[in-house]
Amino acid sequence: MQFKDIIGQEEVKPRLRLSVQEGRIAHAQLFYGQAGVGKLRLAIAYAQYLACENRTTDDSCGHCPSCLQYAKLQHPDLHFAFPIFKEKTGRESVCDDFIGQFRNLILTRQYFSLNDWYATIGAENKQGVIYEAESGEILRKLSLKSYGNGFKTMIIWLPEKMHPACANKLLKIIEEPPEKTLFLLVSEEPEKLLATILSRTQQIHIPNLDDNVIADALLSNNDELSTADAKNIAHIANGSWLKALQTVETNEETLANLEMFTSLMRNSWLVGMKKKYDSLLLLRDWSQKMATAGREVQKSFLTYAQKQIRENYIRNLSQSQLNYQTSAEEQFSERFSPFINERNVEQLLEQFTTAQQQIEQNGNARIIFFDLCLQTIVLIKK
Repeated sequence: MQFKDIIGQEEVKPRLRLSVQEGRIAHAQLFYGQAGVGKLRLAIAYAQYLACENRTTDDSCGHCPSCLQYAKLQHPDLHFAFPIFKEKTGRESVCDDFIGQFRNLILTRQYFSLNDWYATIGAENKQGVIYEAESGEILRKLSLKSYGNGFKTMIIWLPEKMHPACANKLLKIIEEPPEKTLFLLVSEEPEKLLATILSRTQQIHIPNLDDNVIADALLSNNDELSTADAKNIAHIANGSWLKALQTVETNEETLANLEMFTSLMRNSWLVGMKKKYDSLLLLRDWSQKMATAGREVQKSFLTYAQKQIRENYIRNLSQSQLNYQTSAEEQFSERFSPFINERNVEQLLEQFTTAQQQIEQNGNARIIFFDLCLQTIVLIKK
């Protein structure tokens, strides 16, 4: 993986390259920032640059034996640790049990979330952990002689998921590693790391991506997007390339949720209006349609509706720069936002939050959604 393959981060890349060129390589570094900004890719590109036999001032060569091994994430001096779950094998699981899947996810998805990783390994509702046994694996790997007298690099993805016993056993080697040993910790929540780990690392903030960088990358990767849509998605992504990709991928779901939200709000407002006698019947049909949808569809809509209530309230406060909506959502909100105000916003959010909790508890969906309609009729007119 090379620096040129990473979206944006044009301030961080020169800093990393310069540290190698000048031989000022901190033995333990913490890359931290929100998900989707390229932290893990930067760590790998940095390790590849360090190992490259013919590096330039700008990047690794991409062609030497070391770079070819890095391209497959199979260089013998490149090691990974990451959250996993216990398999029923009679022993505590270690990362090497999942290394093939982890490499494949990096190579195919490039940018991915913790939930994407859990889905890949079938973790379902299990919580991933870097178990105590991993500390022994890390110590063993780093005690081996390096390949070709280069650096041994241990990349720990989401070190905040380390079991405290694992973290404590790594303190000594992080503080006093063997010669030419590099720890790269890639974190989204550095505040959850042990203070003793933090104090032993050089901390490098990986900032959010600029909206223009995201928009340009979207246009380069998707011929069907218009410039306006790309800019809008970039704004919604709030600095994360991963969020931008997710917004593009979930566009159909977003449109479906917007249609249901629009129908609920419009017909709730029209109840009691002259010559609008069918609005209550339409709401009854709406509630029945939602009641027969799957639980995941129902939860998705209720989560979406809460977000739109917040977005419309913010727009009503003339804080449009703080809005994160698609162009279709903005079009609806232009006329709808005045109806979400300080008199009803908290109560509306409470009703949708309660409905979501009841759905998650397997409540009667017909009653839940019809009651939600009745409550919305009252609140939307405040």
